[in-house]
Amino acid sequence: MSTRDSIPASATAELAPARVGPVHDDGRRRVLARLVRTPLGAASVALTTVLCLVGLLAPALAPHDPFAIVGPSLDPPSLDHPMGTDGLGRDLFSGVVLGTRTSLTVAGGVGMLVLAIGGAVGLLAGYRGGWTDHVLMRLAELLQVLPRFFLAIVVIALFGPGLDRLVLVLGLTSWPILARVVRSEVLSLKEREFVDAARAGGAGPARIVMREILPNALPTAVVYVGLLLAQVLLVEASLGFLGLGDPNVASWGYLAGQAQRFLRVAWWLSVFPGLAIATAVVALNLLGDALTDALGRPGGGGGRGR
Repeated sequence: MSTRDSIPASATAELAPARVGPVHDDGRRRVLARLVRTPLGAASVALTTVLCLVGLLAPALAPHDPFAIVGPSLDPPSLDHPMGTDGLGRDLFSGVVLGTRTSLTVAGGVGMLVLAIGGAVGLLAGYRGGWTDHVLMRLAELLQVLPRFFLAIVVIALFGPGLDRLVLVLGLTSWPILARVVRSEVLSLKEREFVDAARAGGAGPARIVMREILPNALPTAVVYVGLLLAQVLLVEASLGFLGLGDPNVASWGYLAGQAQRFLRVAWWLSVFPGLAIATAVVALNLLGDALTDALGRPGGGGGRGR
C-alpha cells in the first residue's frame, strides 16, 4: 500500500489546502475590506493611491518643465504657480509633481529587488535548513550591519549619481531583514498539516514551496516591504538634500536642499517638498500598520491552510 493510500480520503480532504483561484480572490477581498474598515486604514489606502496616481500621471499634471525658468524669482504661491517659484523662477509645483515619480520609481525598484532577493533567500534557508540555512543567514547578518546611507554615498562618489545606482545599492543591502522574516514564516509553515498532506500526496519540494508555503508567507513579506519603502523614500530624499541625487531629474530632496538659502524669505520652497515627503512616509507607514492589522486578525489572511 502506498503512503497516499494509507491516509483516509476524508482526512486528506480535510488537510489539503484549497486550490488557487477563488479562495485567493475572496481572501484578498477580505483583507481589503478589513484594510478600509478603520479610518487610519482607509486614509492610508487613499493617500497611497493618490501618490501612485500622481506619480503615474506626473508628465500630464506638471504644467512646466521643472528646470525651466517660467516666472519671476521667488514668486509666492498664486493661481499661475500654485506652489510658487524658486530662486531662479522655476515652477515648484511641477518639481513636486515630477519628484513624486522619482521617489516612487526608487521605492518601487528597491521594493521589487528586496522582495525577490529576500523572499528567495528566506524560502531557501527556511525550507532546506542545515548548512544552507547557516550560510545564508550569516550572509544576511553581514549585509545587515552595513550602513546603507553611507554606502550609497560611497557608490555615488565612485560611479556618479543615478537612480539606477541608487536602486541597486539600496535593493542589494536592504533584503536581509525580509529574508529573516520569510525564513521564520517558512520554518513554521513547513510543519503545518496541509504541507504534510501535500507531501503525502506526492508533491515535490518545488511544488510544496511554490503552491503551499509561498502564498502563506507572502502577506507577511509584503507588509515588511511596505514599511521598508518609507525608509527608502527618506534615504533618497536625504541624498537629494545633500546634492547627491540624480541632477537630471526632479526630486523632493533636491527641492528641499535648494530651499536652504531662502528659508527666511520664501517659506514655500521648504514647506511643500517637506509636506510631500512627510505625506508619503506617513502614508506608507500607515499602510504597513493597517496591513499588519488586517492580515493578523482571524480570517484576514489571503493565504491557504492557515
